[in-house]
Amino acid sequence: MLTPGLFHSKQGKILEKLGLCSQLGFTRYMRQGRKLGEDPKLFIKDLQFGKVPVRIYQPRAPSAGRRRGVIYFHGGGWMFGSISKIFNRKNIESVVLSVEYRLAPEHTYPAQYEDCLTATTHFMKTAEDYGVDPTCIIISGDSAGGNLAAAVCQTLVGRPDLPKVHAQVLIYPCLQAIDFNLPSYQQNCAVPILFRERTAFYVLQYLKGDASFLEDVLEGSHMPVDVKLKFRKWLSADNIPKEFKVRGYKPKVPIQSSNEVYEAVKKICEPAFSPLLTEDAVVRQLPESYILTCEYDVLRDDALLYKKRLEDGGVPVTWYHIENGFHGIISLKSQPFWEPSYKIWLKKTL
Repeated sequence: MLTPGLFHSKQGKILEKLGLCSQLGFTRYMRQGRKLGEDPKLFIKDLQFGKVPVRIYQPRAPSAGRRRGVIYFHGGGWMFGSISKIFNRKNIESVVLSVEYRLAPEHTYPAQYEDCLTATTHFMKTAEDYGVDPTCIIISGDSAGGNLAAAVCQTLVGRPDLPKVHAQVLIYPCLQAIDFNLPSYQQNCAVPILFRERTAFYVLQYLKGDASFLEDVLEGSHMPVDVKLKFRKWLSADNIPKEFKVRGYKPKVPIQSSNEVYEAVKKICEPAFSPLLTEDAVVRQLPESYILTCEYDVLRDDALLYKKRLEDGGVPVTWYHIENGFHGIISLKSQPFWEPSYKIWLKKTL
């Protein structure tokens, strides 16, 4: 059975062969969502913060004081998605900022990260203009958006000119691109909607706009052994609880890389690209965090490793694991799986 994403991709490939449109353009069009109409409960404004398009959702109902602000970065492998893809607009009590960052392969790292940072800093400086308490701003994202949210939060640790981020919400985030052979990658390599090979493909499109060296990345031969050893204290299957290995896991023997491959992809080691690899001093300053993982998701272990790093650094973490969940689950219309937990956590953090 084809997932909607794979179905659209195959449709796009056929249309591209017919010369009607590009596969990428068609897939983006099908994923961008419906055009928004008038909402009786929300003011919806499309603006630009600097050169970055954003959409702001403000509740129409009066508020006794300034509201919480939630900044949201959409997922889509850094290649797809838009400001239209915000999950569940019903019963929004916060002011929500959705960011239209540039997409790969036309724009590569660090363009997406820079757009998200630009929009975030602008919003934090002007929060009161939108009825937001600048001390109650949460940065959030799912999948690739979770990667961007984690990277932006880490950067803002070093910005004394801005209010401290109140909390971060990371929904099945992609947090590293060094090891594609962690237990979750092996166990869920062919589980829709995010296959192991497709994850590496998205990473390379984000990094350099093409998928050359894909096999090296999957094999783990894109990083020298000494680099892997440098990050081993943070990026090791030994740090993943045993219960997440019961479905099978075979440790991968380290493979030496060629200088050519490493030189082409070494930016993967930058914390803005792989937030899991940031220094302990940064981790200790991060805000309270909410992390959602799914059992049948290649990215599960990225989040588990980051959860451990945060907890080891003294950061309060609320973790919610969906036992029967899979990547992309929050896009389901009903969303019964995680929202109660998230809403309880929101009330607790404020």
